[in-house]
Amino acid sequence: MPDERLDGVIVATALPYAPDERAPAGLRVDLDAYAEHCRWLIDSGCRGVGPNGSLGEYSSLEPDERRAVARTAVEAVGDDGAVVVGVHGVGAHQARMWAERAAEDGADGVLCLPPTMYRADRAALLHHFEQVASVGLPVMVYNNPIDTKVDLAPGLVAEIAAIDNVVAVKEFSGDVRRVLELRERVPDLAVVAGADDVVLESLLMGATGWFAGFPNVFPAASVRLYELARAGRLDEARALYEPLVGAFRWDSRTEFVQAIKHGMDMVGRYGGPCRPPRSPITGQRLADLEADMRRAMDHLDAHPVAA
Repeated sequence: MPDERLDGVIVATALPYAPDERAPAGLRVDLDAYAEHCRWLIDSGCRGVGPNGSLGEYSSLEPDERRAVARTAVEAVGDDGAVVVGVHGVGAHQARMWAERAAEDGADGVLCLPPTMYRADRAALLHHFEQVASVGLPVMVYNNPIDTKVDLAPGLVAEIAAIDNVVAVKEFSGDVRRVLELRERVPDLAVVAGADDVVLESLLMGATGWFAGFPNVFPAASVRLYELARAGRLDEARALYEPLVGAFRWDSRTEFVQAIKHGMDMVGRYGGPCRPPRSPITGQRLADLEADMRRAMDHLDAHPVAA
């Protein structure tokens, strides 16, 4: 990995399953298919992959499955990209344990939410990230107030960024005003767009990374969008972004995992089913998703982007 900033296009990888009545919920993690998917993303130009995030259904995995997924990503990517492993946990001791295992398994960095299932206060948040950062890997702090009910506002991020080894923040609040404020408060911190449907706005305001969902579906086009935005080529970036943003909006919806997996199926990749509690999208909601996907697919068919 060329530096420790954990920016560029890093894909929060979806996780494929195979039917197996002996496995949890009748679905076995398909590590071979997952390795192939990680490799395809890197070969399509993405800087790295992020196993065991929310999109990777980490909370539905058994501990041995979760570690196997991280190891598979590290092995598949090798020296050709970055592997940023999700180490989310209910408590600091759990998040630190996952960070220790990620370090043992060769990860390049970790992505970490605040304590899950608990609305932590400032002291608990600082302790949580101190414990994870003490392992020694570069840490990307993940602000997702929708899911955690804890908002890591720029002032609090600045305090967390003072911890050694905290190098980036994935900003998923949807408030693009925060990009500039974060850059002003913590100039050395990599600001990473976390929501696909504000990625262009975030990059134009100075975000240097995109920890992304829909590049599981459109990796080459997503990398091209990132490059155009970072180069300030706004007209070209908008021409690519606007036909895709309808699909990208599903990244910020409750069914984002199912939506991205269904999108993978539509473009000829394998997304497949999810484990509980996620159930398939049906009815009008599915029709809306497929309409958004077709608009994106039709545009890319007419204006292909090479990897």
